Amino acid sequence: MKAIAGTLVVVGTLLGGYLPHGSFGILIQPLEVIIICGGALGAYIIANPGWVVKAGFSGALGLAKPAPYNKEVFLEALGLMFKIFNKARREGLMAIEADVEEPHSSELFNSAPSVMKDHHAVDFVCDYLRLMISGASNPYQLEDLMIVELDGHHHEAMMPSQAIGKVAEALPAFGIVAAVLGIVITMSYLDAGPMEIAHHMSVALVGTFLGILVAYGFIAPISSELANRAEVEGAYYQVLKTCLMANLNGYAPAVAVEFGRKAVPSHDRPSFQELDEYLQSQK
Repeated sequence: MKAIAGTLVVVGTLLGGYLPHGSFGILIQPLEVIIICGGALGAYIIANPGWVVKAGFSGALGLAKPAPYNKEVFLEALGLMFKIFNKARREGLMAIEADVEEPHSSELFNSAPSVMKDHHAVDFVCDYLRLMISGASNPYQLEDLMIVELDGHHHEAMMPSQAIGKVAEALPAFGIVAAVLGIVITMSYLDAGPMEIAHHMSVALVGTFLGILVAYGFIAPISSELANRAEVEGAYYQVLKTCLMANLNGYAPAVAVEFGRKAVPSHDRPSFQELDEYLQSQK
């Protein structure tokens, strides 16, 4: 809704300030749109790997939906970690082996639907629990491995945003290209009347206008919001990492998830009491 509301504000204020003295018809220039957007799209496809192109489109369309991470999602993740640690503490690490090997058929993992929707999160948790079950208990080595993995994941998560940001930087230039082509066309009408020349000049200038508008009114904000969501996703994985490391260092399950709670971004962080009540309700 936030993305839709922002788009309506951009379009509404622009047209509201222009229409009292300008003509809407002159802004409708489909050929200019083809030149500007087609050129930018082609450059986007040339410059990026296929998976980045696909992720950029799917991520941009996904902005119409609410942000995937909120307080409830973090609570559910913390609750899952508590259940896993509690079972391992009471019954031994081998008791969670079946859950780790087959998380999609595990009652334990399926108690956290939001976690199960994120296969990267499931793989991350299961991989390190599997290493712990196998005897890898050196916290420094495991933490170094987690840092390498999370850095790589975050870098990949940021690539669609960065690629779309490059498109935003290029769009004004494509607008100038469209304007120059419009002026070239105008040159062939120099023997026409002044109104005809003025019309073609106006059409040419619309190209510059459209390039700048699309760049800074739509594409750059999309890039920024994709980056924001990638940052929150990175924080989500940091919460999982913090819980795993606290458990590996010997803290009790309740204390380990409290460590994780402290890693949650402040605007989504549940209070100590909220987490405690949630864990109590899950027993």
